[in-house]
Amino acid sequence: MLLDKARFPREKICAGAIGARADRLLETIDVRVNVPSAALAGLRVKTPVGSLSARLEDGAPIGRVVRRAEFDAALLDEVRSRGMRVCDGVAVRSVTREREGILLETSDGPLRARAVIGADGVGSLVRRATGIARGRYHAQAVEVDTPWRSDDAPTDLLSFDVSDNRLTGYAWDFPTMVNGKSLVCRGIYHLTRGMPQGERLDATEYLRERLAAQGVATEGLRFKRFAERGISLNSPTAVDRMLLVGEAAGIDPVLGEGIPQAIFYGKTAGAYLACCMRRGDYRFVDWAKRMRRERIGFDLSVRALLPPFFYGSTRPIAERWVTRSHALARAGLSYFGGRVVPRRSLAVALVDLARSVF
Repeated sequence: MLLDKARFPREKICAGAIGARADRLLETIDVRVNVPSAALAGLRVKTPVGSLSARLEDGAPIGRVVRRAEFDAALLDEVRSRGMRVCDGVAVRSVTREREGILLETSDGPLRARAVIGADGVGSLVRRATGIARGRYHAQAVEVDTPWRSDDAPTDLLSFDVSDNRLTGYAWDFPTMVNGKSLVCRGIYHLTRGMPQGERLDATEYLRERLAAQGVATEGLRFKRFAERGISLNSPTAVDRMLLVGEAAGIDPVLGEGIPQAIFYGKTAGAYLACCMRRGDYRFVDWAKRMRRERIGFDLSVRALLPPFFYGSTRPIAERWVTRSHALARAGLSYFGGRVVPRRSLAVALVDLARSVF
């Protein structure tokens, strides 16, 4: 049974970038989420020492930007079509472990389950019920949709701006489709926990100032705020009969990327839960070991180590590296797009890193 307090379609504030690796994973179970999308073919990054734009050599799309209200509703329709029991509009008010299972108090009355999977986001009620600490990395993000400007990046690029050291994070300009119209989702991502903080930053006011500097009128625009939780290597993500996935467990703390990670969490957790059901064992004692063997576990383990490099004392090195290394950009685009990352690109990227140090 799937419980969600919202009724779908519902608004979900999110920049909406999905790498093709996530769509390709869904296709392995014959799921295709066909919603209006802005196709992506590359990226542009700006730092204090310059900028870099990159695409893969064949120019093929590497992903897309979606509106979460549309994407999530379509994905939920797929879930229903597979015969899953979906109860939207049902809020879970408390989660209590009992001797033989879990008691959930909901807006529709009490339910009992053998196990509960917390896929309930950054404010996860299930996580609080487990007693697991909230984790090291938390971030604040603010976004707004605006028309295009003549000096914006091409409409098929993800644009990242890390040129302002006041941000423990970055500003973004992503293409998006709103009611059939091509717009730009502009926003900022700022780590508020897990890294040393400089001056206190009001994320909304910062974005207003940035828009004004870009020549974007802010009157009448709707600023949307949301929080994010980055994965912490020292935090467990499961206890007896309760398991966390997606942002309830933690996502990429460097960029705040979460949709592909959530989909890969689903693949790993689904196969793992099938094993637990066959064994009749829901203690989840080997979940951490299972995660370490999977692509999502390796991906998040690497990303959990990177915030100090990108946003700490070595930030100038990171800025030189991402601005000057086309090999790093190609490797990142290949990974985002679900392609085999060329070993040569990785090797050259490491040489470029060494040059950035010296």
